[in-house]
Amino acid sequence: MTKAPPLKNDCFALPPGVHWTPVDDALELLRGRLHPVVTQETVDLDAAAGRILAQDIAALRDHPPLPNTAVDGYGFDGGLDAGEHALPLVQGRAAAGLRFNGAVPKGAAIRILTGAALPKGVTTVVLQEDVVVDGDTVHLRGPVKAGANTRKAGEDMLAGQTILTAGRKLTPADVGMLATVGLHDVPVFTPLRVAILSTGDELLHPGQTAQPGQIFDANRPMLSAMVRAWGYDVVDMGIQPDDPASIRAALDQAALTADVILTSGGASAGDEDHMSAVLNETGSMALWRIAIKPGRPLALGVWNGAPVFGLPGNPVAAFVCTAIFARPAMALLSGQGFETGQGIMVPAGFAKRKKAGRREYLRARLVDGCAQVFASEGSGRISGLSWADGLVELPDGALDITPGTPVRYLPFSALGL
Repeated sequence: MTKAPPLKNDCFALPPGVHWTPVDDALELLRGRLHPVVTQETVDLDAAAGRILAQDIAALRDHPPLPNTAVDGYGFDGGLDAGEHALPLVQGRAAAGLRFNGAVPKGAAIRILTGAALPKGVTTVVLQEDVVVDGDTVHLRGPVKAGANTRKAGEDMLAGQTILTAGRKLTPADVGMLATVGLHDVPVFTPLRVAILSTGDELLHPGQTAQPGQIFDANRPMLSAMVRAWGYDVVDMGIQPDDPASIRAALDQAALTADVILTSGGASAGDEDHMSAVLNETGSMALWRIAIKPGRPLALGVWNGAPVFGLPGNPVAAFVCTAIFARPAMALLSGQGFETGQGIMVPAGFAKRKKAGRREYLRARLVDGCAQVFASEGSGRISGLSWADGLVELPDGALDITPGTPVRYLPFSALGL
C-alpha cells in the first residue's frame, strides 16, 4: 500500500470572513480536510495489540468449528420428559482434542468433557452434578431441554464473516479473537510519527540551571507523554530559539522524519510569534481563532507536506488544544478515524456563572459522583492538570451552574490519557 497523498497547502484555510470559529465547526473542518498519511505493513499477531487495523478482517473458519459441549457431563440425543430416566453408557468418552469416532445409539449416553466435539448421535448434555452413575448406567431426572449445554458450530463467528473493520485500534481481546479464527499475519498501519518542537528564548530543558527570566519547558515532555499514550512514535525536535532560520531548519528536519508536527509557542500574531510568521512564508498558515477557553489561537499549516499544529505556549492551553483538536486529527491521520472523547453527564459540585461566546474546559475530578473543579481557572496553573482526572466541558452559550446542575464530564481515560 503506497503512502497517502500529501495534504494541500490550503487545506486549513478558513472561509472568507470567518474570524472566530466555534469548537464544533473547528472539529468538522479538521474531519473534512484531513486523511490518513501512514503506510501499511503486516505484523505478527503477537505484535498487533495497540496497532491500527489497515483492512477489514474476515474469520478464516467457523467458531466453534464443530458443535461442542459447554460443560462436563453426559451426552445423548434429544430431550427428556419429566420424571426419572436411566440411560446405558457407551464405552469411551469425548474430550477436547480427543474426538469420539463412533456413534451414540438413541437412548444411550456418553461421558463428555467441556469443549469436546459432540459425537454422532449426541445433541444434548447434562451436567455431571445432575446425574448419578451406577456402573454402566447414568440416572437423571427430567425434564431436560433438547440441545441443553451445547454450542452450535459457527454460533460465535462464521468463516468469511467480517469480524473487525479497518481503522480499529486493536485491543488484547481483539488479538484473542483473531487467534481463535487462526489469523497470524495482521495488516496494520505504520505508527504515526509525531515531531514535537518547543520554541522560545526563555525555555530550558528540565535539569538545566535556570537564570532569572528563564523557565523550564513543560510542553514538550507533556506532549510527548500524551502522544505516546495514544500509541504514536515521538520524534523529539528539542527547543528552538525565537529565530526564524532555526525554526525553518527544525521544521525541515521534522517534515523529513515525521508525519505530523506539533509545536508550542509563537502560534499567535505578535512580534515574537515566529512560528506563525514562518508558516506564513509557505502560504499554508491559517490562524484559527477558536472560541475556546483556555486556548483560542491555533496556528495550522503544512510544511513540506507535513501538517503542523501550532499550539499555544501556555501548558494548560497546549494540553486542552492537543486533547480536543490534535488528538482526533492525529487519529484520522493515523488511519484510525476521527474520534472525539465520549463524555458523561454528572452533577456539578461547584457554582459558576458562565458568559456566552466561548466553550470552556475546566480541570475537574469526580468526588462522590459529582464534578469538582480546580480552585483556580488560571491557565498558568499547570498543577491543576495533575490534580484533575478529567475536564468539565461547558457549552458555548451562557450558563448559570449551581451544585447539582448536570454538566458534561470528559474523563482523561475517554481522551486516551
